[in-house]
Amino acid sequence: MTIDLRGSRAVWLAGAAGCVLALSLATPASALYDVAARWQPAVEHVQQGSNAVTISTVSTRNDMVTGGNVLVRIDGSVNGLSVKVNGADATASFQAMDGGLSGLVEGLDLGDNLIEVTGPNGLSASLTVTNYPITGPVFAGPQEQPFICQTDAFEISEGVTLGAPIDDDCSVVTRVDYFYRSGNEFKPLPDPTQRPADLATTTTSTGATVPYIVRVETGTINRSIYNIAMLHDPASDGEPSPTNPPAGWNDRLVYFYGGGCLGGYYRQGNGNTSAVLQDGWLREGYAAVHSTLNVAGNNCNTMLSAEVSLMVKEHFIEQFGAPLFTIGTGSSGGSYQTQAIVTSYPGILDGIIIGSVFADVTTVTLFTLADARLLYHYFNETNDPRTYYPWQQAAISGFLAEGNIEFLGTTGGALRIDPTESFHASIPAELRYDPVNNPGGARSTVYDHTVNVYGASDDGFAYRPLDNVGVQYGLAALNAGQIDKNMFLDLNANIGGFDLDLNYVPERHEADLSAIEAAYRTGLIIDGAGGYSTTPVIDYRSYNDDPRDGNIHHLNHGFATRARLQAANGDSYNHVMWVGGTNNYSANGQLTEAFRQMDAWLTAIVSDRSAIPLYDKVRNHRPADLVDTCWSAGPGPGIRIEETQVYQGTGICSSLYYPAGSSPRQVAGTGVANDVVKCQLKPLDRSDYNVTFSNEEWAQLQEIFPGGVCDWTKPGVAQVPVETWLRYTGANTQVMTR
Repeated sequence: MTIDLRGSRAVWLAGAAGCVLALSLATPASALYDVAARWQPAVEHVQQGSNAVTISTVSTRNDMVTGGNVLVRIDGSVNGLSVKVNGADATASFQAMDGGLSGLVEGLDLGDNLIEVTGPNGLSASLTVTNYPITGPVFAGPQEQPFICQTDAFEISEGVTLGAPIDDDCSVVTRVDYFYRSGNEFKPLPDPTQRPADLATTTTSTGATVPYIVRVETGTINRSIYNIAMLHDPASDGEPSPTNPPAGWNDRLVYFYGGGCLGGYYRQGNGNTSAVLQDGWLREGYAAVHSTLNVAGNNCNTMLSAEVSLMVKEHFIEQFGAPLFTIGTGSSGGSYQTQAIVTSYPGILDGIIIGSVFADVTTVTLFTLADARLLYHYFNETNDPRTYYPWQQAAISGFLAEGNIEFLGTTGGALRIDPTESFHASIPAELRYDPVNNPGGARSTVYDHTVNVYGASDDGFAYRPLDNVGVQYGLAALNAGQIDKNMFLDLNANIGGFDLDLNYVPERHEADLSAIEAAYRTGLIIDGAGGYSTTPVIDYRSYNDDPRDGNIHHLNHGFATRARLQAANGDSYNHVMWVGGTNNYSANGQLTEAFRQMDAWLTAIVSDRSAIPLYDKVRNHRPADLVDTCWSAGPGPGIRIEETQVYQGTGICSSLYYPAGSSPRQVAGTGVANDVVKCQLKPLDRSDYNVTFSNEEWAQLQEIFPGGVCDWTKPGVAQVPVETWLRYTGANTQVMTR
């Protein structure tokens, strides 16, 4: 039989229960295993007993508490209540606050714990909370091994590091340091009760004028080194707590995500406190949070990034109280993380300000890098390099500068899927994968780093959602007359593919179907749905499409995000695009304005107590003057031009200042969303070409594409909707019976 692979898991795996499964596409046996066994939706505990009171966990979900403590809120009929935790009286931990009771419950056991509330007239209610170790994991699955601790390389200030870890989880003793602002720099403040002569003051966004003294806490959570920075004057504020937050805090939190991806595996990450010592945030009163495993260059696994974010934010709330909202911000690899988190784990971040945007690492990034590597191999090794002019190579690639083929295909990009070349220097050679000398070693690919989502075969290699079967490279260039028929035929006959070790092979590479579905369902490929549809977004970027030597941060990637939002929701009103300008914190800088606008947007949303859906609140409360914008090119801040940003449009921004290139997949026919891993195939059709193939040439084309060519008008194979708040159990190698 032949089955339609467009539907859900139940459709495309249904035939596996029988004795024969014949697919219309060549299907690797390794793809046919139980995807559902590797993850399941997380479900919060439901309160039991009386509804006269409401028991809720403030700092995190009640099924994902960490570190043995949780901030709890009790609302309703709160007079005369008693509280027990696992049978022990905890009433003294609670105090009246904003019409209810608030308390930090401590000393929780690992696993389930029972919070019981009793009161007058037989009132009785209870809530179970599930506690996990502060070292993790919670939902991201078994922790990666090997894992290199780097606490001794993390600097608090010049020459001062965290020192060696105290256990195998790379932990350190939490420490608090103080800094103060002097002129244009932060200086260490060993004794925060002293007032240096050059100490500045600052007036926050909420109007508080305070000494510009910053408390920086550094510790470890989930094997990650975290920093929390905020204005705090211990001489006047006292010890901070949820009921006594620092006077300079504006009740808002910024969570910073670092860029990169290349080499972002098997290590804790080094760094320093500069990530949170950001004058642009702190002077306004924002608290700033950052951790090393929220840097894609240390950890290019967005599920783990989400888990770390949940745990670090929980710790913050238990110390200082719940923020009014949390803004996630970061560029490049930081955009991978924030967009994946708001899609798959909504509620951790309330709005995002992201730069040099990629829709996700799985599609627009890795598709483009793999295709660039294939084109580089073809143009320089398979074919005589003189056959194609540079402008023809650029036309086939879609890049505005042909230098991107080499840059993205080699050291600038494609090594993210090379299991032997993408290691950070901190990973010892004896731990690294080598196909001959160490076949069981750690593999440095995005796929193997995310094996808890993708699963692994018996040899331990992660399944891979990478496919180019049916892709007609250079199709648009052929139809535009930029290459001829012979070039098109030779290119597609010899483009080839990569094996799991990124060795070139003459056959096209084909994705594992289970890995495709996993990528979609878990949000490793964002689809504009999940939590993304209700998240305010400001997407800003400099222009990098045209450097001769190449750059990875192309404008079409931001438009891919917008296209997915529009497809999922019918509009992209929650998504604002800014191109060009200064992109920094200054009187005229984009980031300064972006934070002002995002603050106003989110403040209006959280202030709206109406019963309308969040989707409508996001759209109703976007500031009227927060619109798509570009700034003219050239020195200085540039001229501001407010116009809707349209991919390859005719406006001033698109046509005059910032034309957008495309990608090899787009030249082959996919849309700007570029979200199809494995295309559905259709028979060859002569009407698809603006050239006339002879019968001999047509036969050659049929030989190149024996199963047909991509039908980009249809959803991809195993392209299913995203699900939120999934838990991962680890790589599952169970192969289903064929």
